[in-house]
Parts: sequence; structure tokens; C-alpha cells
Amino acid sequence: MVNSGGSMLLIWVSSILCVICVSLGYNPLDNYLIDCGSSTNKSVGDRLFVADQFYSNLLSIPHITFANASSSPNSSAYDPSLFQTARIFNETSFYTFSVNKSGRHWIRLYFFPFVFRSYNLSTAKFSVSAQNFTLIKEYQPKVNPEVKEFSFNVSSDRLVLNFTPFANSIAFVNALEVFSLPDELFPPGATTIGPQGKYLNLGKQALETVERLNMGNQTVFPHDDTLWRLWDADGKYLKHSNVEKFLANVKAVNFTKGRLTENIAPSSVYGTATVLNSDPDPQTNANVTWLFDVDPGFEYLVRFHFCDILPRPSARFYFNVYIGSSAVVQYFDLLNRTSDVGVPYFMDVITTVSGSRMLNVSIGPSNNVQYPNAILNGLEIMKISNAKDSLYVLDSISSKSSKTKVILIVGLAAGSFIIIVLALVLFLLCRRRSLADLSHRKAEDHFPMNEGDTVYTVGSKFSNGTLIFSTSKFGYRFPFVAIQEATDNFSESLVLGVGGFGKVYKGVLRDETRVAVKRGTSQSQGIAEFQTEIEMLSQFRHRHLVSLIGYCDERNEMIIIYEFMENGTLKNHLCGSNHPSLSWRQRLEICIGAAKGLHYLHTGSTKAIIHRDVKSANILLDENFMAKVADFGLSKTGPEIDQSHVSTAVKGSFGYLDPEYLIRQQLTEKSDVYSFGVVMFEVLCGRPVIDPSLPREKVNLVEWALKCQRRGQLEEIVDPLLQGQIKPDSLKKFREIAEKCLAECGVYRPSMGDILWNLESALQLQGDEGRSSHNGKMTEKFNRANSLETCGSAAQVSIGSMGDLAGVSMSKVFAQMVREEMR
Repeated sequence: MVNSGGSMLLIWVSSILCVICVSLGYNPLDNYLIDCGSSTNKSVGDRLFVADQFYSNLLSIPHITFANASSSPNSSAYDPSLFQTARIFNETSFYTFSVNKSGRHWIRLYFFPFVFRSYNLSTAKFSVSAQNFTLIKEYQPKVNPEVKEFSFNVSSDRLVLNFTPFANSIAFVNALEVFSLPDELFPPGATTIGPQGKYLNLGKQALETVERLNMGNQTVFPHDDTLWRLWDADGKYLKHSNVEKFLANVKAVNFTKGRLTENIAPSSVYGTATVLNSDPDPQTNANVTWLFDVDPGFEYLVRFHFCDILPRPSARFYFNVYIGSSAVVQYFDLLNRTSDVGVPYFMDVITTVSGSRMLNVSIGPSNNVQYPNAILNGLEIMKISNAKDSLYVLDSISSKSSKTKVILIVGLAAGSFIIIVLALVLFLLCRRRSLADLSHRKAEDHFPMNEGDTVYTVGSKFSNGTLIFSTSKFGYRFPFVAIQEATDNFSESLVLGVGGFGKVYKGVLRDETRVAVKRGTSQSQGIAEFQTEIEMLSQFRHRHLVSLIGYCDERNEMIIIYEFMENGTLKNHLCGSNHPSLSWRQRLEICIGAAKGLHYLHTGSTKAIIHRDVKSANILLDENFMAKVADFGLSKTGPEIDQSHVSTAVKGSFGYLDPEYLIRQQLTEKSDVYSFGVVMFEVLCGRPVIDPSLPREKVNLVEWALKCQRRGQLEEIVDPLLQGQIKPDSLKKFREIAEKCLAECGVYRPSMGDILWNLESALQLQGDEGRSSHNGKMTEKFNRANSLETCGSAAQVSIGSMGDLAGVSMSKVFAQMVREEMR
């Protein structure tokens, strides 16, 4: 009798639900709304969540514990009453739902931990699966209420939902929804972004909703959506402020002229938007960007919702849509897709996230359009199940079970044997090294500090016959005692500067060559940087790159020896009170020199070299104020031909870091371009990049400079020491290219070649005023060797494409220049 009464009640409830769904415009054939752990039904808006005691026939173990919370959570956009009770599972349990309609179904699971008698739900750890998909694995509840949403195709006449607690733990659920979706909601597949975009069928994949946003910074609650979806306000996901503005014009939305229904997204979504704020500057070239936290190693379905609700009359506009640095669509003409204003439109694409936990989506104006604008009304991001039918981020490394145990046992046995062999090898190596150190100390006895007149050159040997200077690809290897002698035993009076790697000393070798000696500290832990810098500098020779003279790695030292730069760093001359100020022409020539050095790094070999630490402190000036780029310890080889970036940990200097690289950990040559743009504004303004002593709005040079530039107040940021020196056309050209370097998206930044061309133009627009006679001589001299900047990696390397110097070896070129300098 009880079972019969329960069945009659279930039929009665289902009838009511059908009536309610019809009134909402969508009537799912399969529709299960369960308030888990409850003994009474709950009305949530126009829907009725049925107490799961009436669904006991669906559960494999119907006698599982009910739990009641002492109070409702107050921090959920969903109805808080759904989190007051819970069904607790002490062992693997499952719901079995009858399915009347094949196709995609939604599963929504409600979780909120609370304490009930001896159960503390916050300590629960469990997995959830459905059909053959792993939906959740090793789930541990958060403090605040959480709703997880999944969808997948169901082709059989039943759907099984499993809850599996971990050993000595429990599983629970507060409420759940299972209902069939309208066929129009999800297309069978979508195309991947990128030049080699391909169509992927999603029929066999499960989807998990990661984010669902309503632009215009307004939340749309489930009771205002035909499919009871929550659309979160987008404001908290925006990367910048003052770049965008929010619009609301729901009355402008017109579903009757299009093919979409409100099942795709409601009017309250299409009737609000976030658009580019071009009011301060009608020619603005900024992007509006949203940032999202995602799991790497998965593909994601991204759905963009568009609807032109801009006030009329408004000009026709074109804009670009991006995911990361990849263009989804360029010169997007929304009106062309919808044929009329106010008509909703959506677009699906698939993107892969690897290496980073951040996914960014951007919209921005297309280049060379008369009316720059961009609009986005809504956005959905859904994780796609992987090849193992899992949506779990650690699935690939957590399911080894018995195979892992076997491998572990074998590995331990093999490891023990290897340890014994390694111990023996280490003993022999240590003994050999001690003998070598003894020989080395004897050799040092023949190289006393500050005594004797012996000069060691390439090919010279210690008394034991070993070479002082190696002719390996890493340049010249100096003995430690020679460096001690050159720096007066590292005298503090010879310190030129201090950096993260260590101190830099002025030194004089026995042949009177002045050098800069960078000595790593024992705390710097910069072995990788030490090796990288030696390798990089050994490969290249360029007039605007600081030259490597040698190195020393004896006694666990990390010492690099460079050519000495008489006038120190560019930063000291811009910000240091004890250094002479630079004229505008000098600053332009310094920027041009540094740009030439970076341009060579980016283009002078098969694969680009990315400096990764471009800043004014790493641009050095010789006795003639010619610029040379220095400090290659963080440099990185660029991407392969078929790749767009190098995925690597973020390194660099605060204030100069490319924000795109910082967020996505994807390095390109355009990261150097951004840093160089910061240097250019530093040159123009004559102040540090970050100055906490200034008022808040002026602390960050880049933010302040760009804000002044947009307001047409550029004169406020120009270094007062340059008053009356800069010609307007030269200033305009300089600030235009500097601003382009700082474009938010790397694809919009110019190349170093473009920057170099524009800087040369700025110098020409400045005219010949103040040009030094030395610079004139140097220009004439290097015109005869106009391709010297792109020379090979060392002397004696043939220059294959240097115009009049074709076939001339590098050593001859240098020799000719030296002879001319001595005349």
C-alpha cells in the first residue's frame, strides 16, 4: 500500500511539473528534480523539487542517511532551501533514471557541506560518474554552496548516476536535476580555432559548464531562464577597468526576426552587453578582456552570444574576437550575420588549453576602421571530456592501480642496484677530482697575484701543460687568480653595480684591457642563468650586443667577463642624479641602437632568441654613448616554425613584464617588444617605471603615460630636462610606436624591425641639431660596413650577404675598422 501510494503521488507530482513546464515554454520529456535528504517537497520559483523519499525506487540503497542543516547558506545565487538537506552515502550507491527521450541531458548537482550529528560533510571525499563518463573524481566540497552542471548524450532507456565515496569517507548530494535538453541547444560539433581549424564532433563527449556569463555586469537568475540556468555577472572577470562600459537595452532584442529561441539564451542576456568604451578616445585601439581559471590539458567549447543593442543611430562597426592570442574571427560584421539590429546570434568554437591555468577571451576593434567598437552579450565555457571519457584533471596520473604497484616494486629493485653502481662511480670521480685539484693548486703557484710580468694569451699554458684559455664554443676560460688580480681581489671600491645574480666589478687585465666582471653569489643559485648567458653571448657578435670576453667556473665560482662600458646603464642616466642627462637626440640614438641589438636577436638566426629581461638597466652605454643590450641570463630560444609561442615559467623584471606572457606563460618575441615599449616611455619621461614616492595615479609609469596620452596631455609626462628640445613631429612618431609596443595582445604589437624603422624616422624628423662629430664619423665609417649588425657568431665567420663586403671575413672587417680608428 505504501509503495502504491508513493507511485500515485509521483504520478500526481509529474503531472503538475508538466503543466508548469508548458507554462514556461519548454516541456522536457525527462524531468527529475530531487531535493535530496528531504521529507517534504520544495517550491523553487515555478518548479517543484520532490523529496527523494518519493524517489526511493530509483536508489540502489534506499535506506541511506538523511541530513538536515541547522541553517541555510546565504551566499548562493541558487535557492538556499535546496542546500538545507542532504543524502549521505557510506558506500557506492547509484540513482537509475528512466529515459523517454534520447539525446543530451543535463545533470545539475548541488553541494553544500554542513555538520549533522556525527557527519561532517566538509570531510567528504568521493567521485561521481554517469554512463561511461567520470564527472567528478576526488571531490572535496568547498565552504560555500556549489552547483556543478554536466551534459552528455543518452542513447539507452535509462541513465545511471553513481556516487562512490573514498575509503573511510562519505559522499553526499543536497539536490539534483536530470532533464532532457532541447535539440537546438547543442549543435553536433564545432570547429577548432587557428589557421588549421578542423571540425570536431561532440556527440560522444560529455561537457561540464565551467563559466556562464551575462555581459553588462548583471546576473540572470535561474527563474529568469527557460532552462533554469544561472548567468553570472561578468564584471569580476574583466582584466582592466575603464576599457569597457556596460549597456542594457532588453527592449531592443527581437527573436522573431531570427532563428534562435530563448532556450539558447534569454532576452535578459541578449539585452545586456559589455562594449568597448571609446568615449574618451573615438580612435581607441584597446581590447576588452575577460580572464578565467581552467584546467589545463583539456579542450573547451566556447560559445559567444551577440546582439546589436547599441543606441540608434549608430554606425556599422567591425571588430575582432580572440581566445588567448588566437583570432576566432576578424573584421566580424555582426549585422551581416543577423541581417538586422536586435537579432540574437551565437557562435561556437573549440580551443585547447595546455600548460596554463588561465584562459582569456577578448574583443576589440579591427584595424583601420572608421568607427572602432566591439560588443559581447554573453559567454559560455564548457570543458570537453578527454579520450578517457573523463572530466577530471588528474585522471591521467591517478588511475594506475595494480600496474603502478608492480612498476613500483620493479623500480625499487632496479633503483637499489643503480644506487650501488652510482656510489662506486661517485667515489672514483671524487678521487679523480681531488688529484686534479692538487695539480691545479700547483699550477696556481706559477700565477702569483700582482707579481711578475707574464701575460697569458690564447694558447698559453700552465706549467703542467693545461690550457689557460679554452678555444671551446663558450669563449675564453679564465683562471680564477687572473680575475682576482684584475679586480684587486674583488675590491669593493671597484663595484659598478649589484643585481640579482651578484656584483659587477670594474677590472683591468694584464694587457691593460678594461673589463666588467660579474660574479655570482653563492646564494644566487643562478647556474642556469650563468650557462645560458655564456652560451648566448658565445653564439653572437653584434655592435649593439655587449661582447663576452671570457668566463670562470673554477672553485664553484660563476664569473662572466664582458667588455667594459664606460658610461654605465641607460637607467642611471635617466634616473641617477650623479650622471649627466641625455639630450633628446642621444636618447633616440640609444633607442635605435638597442632596437638594432634586439632585432638581430629576433632575426639573426634560424630560431629567434627572446631576451626576456629588456629594461633600461640592461642597456649599457660605451664611451660614445652607443647602446648595447646586456644580461642574457634569462634569454630563451624562440618557438619552432610550426609553433606560435614557447610555454615557459614567467621570468623578468617587475614593471617591464608583458601582461600576456604573465597571464598565459606563453613567450614570444612580442614579449621583448612590450618591454622595449616600457623602456621607450622611460626614455621619454626620464623617471623609474615604478615610483612609490609619487601620487597613486602616477606610481606606474605605463598606466600614467597611456592615460595622459589618451587625454591629449602628453606634455605632462615628458622629462622636464627635454623642455624645448623635441620637435613635435619627432615626438608624435616616437610616442605612436611606443604605444603600439604596449598593445594588450601580442599580435597587435609591431616587430623590432618596424620599431627600428619608426625610430629612424623619428630621428630624421628631429633633424641634424645636436649631432656630435663623433656620431658623424661613426655613421660614415659604418656606412662602409652597413651590414655589420647581422654578422656571424664569431670572428672568421664569412659574411654571406653584406653587399660590398660579401665574402670578407669578420676579422678583416674588424681589422679595417680598428685601423681607421687609429688614424
